[in-house]
Amino acid sequence: MKELNAVQAALRAEHAAVYGYGVVGGRIAADRKSQVRECYDAHRSRRDALRRTIRSLGGDPEPAAAAYALPFAVPDSDAAVRLAAQLEDRLAGVYADLVRASEGRRRRAAADALREAAVRSVRWKGSGVAFPGLTELGAGEAPASPSGGPNGSGTPDAL
Repeated sequence: MKELNAVQAALRAEHAAVYGYGVVGGRIAADRKSQVRECYDAHRSRRDALRRTIRSLGGDPEPAAAAYALPFAVPDSDAAVRLAAQLEDRLAGVYADLVRASEGRRRRAAADALREAAVRSVRWKGSGVAFPGLTELGAGEAPASPSGGPNGSGTPDAL
């Protein structure tokens, strides 16, 4: 059950990332559009793999929310770059949780996803952290998983 919950959290994060990269793609400078497309495609692929994993664990994959609240306004390319980096940092945190909750092949896949998110974050920010995926937890925040599904308040789920 712990592993299934961690995989569902990763799926929610990937849903949010796909949505977020849609916003990033609409605001990013032309010279970085191919980078956005690569990230968008990678997250769609990861999302689809997580859906299959959840089914193999006997669960029902959670659907994407209709919309997600952005953590800050994204009026221009600089803000789009910051959003992309934040999406990757949050994904690294969720995949760190999945590494802890899984074993074997799924643990290796989660570690690969954590590494890929950390590398993408560095590409967006130009710098990295010593332990990707753990910085959010060390800063006194809750685990870095966006909420999934309706939140009951009539507002979009948070990224």
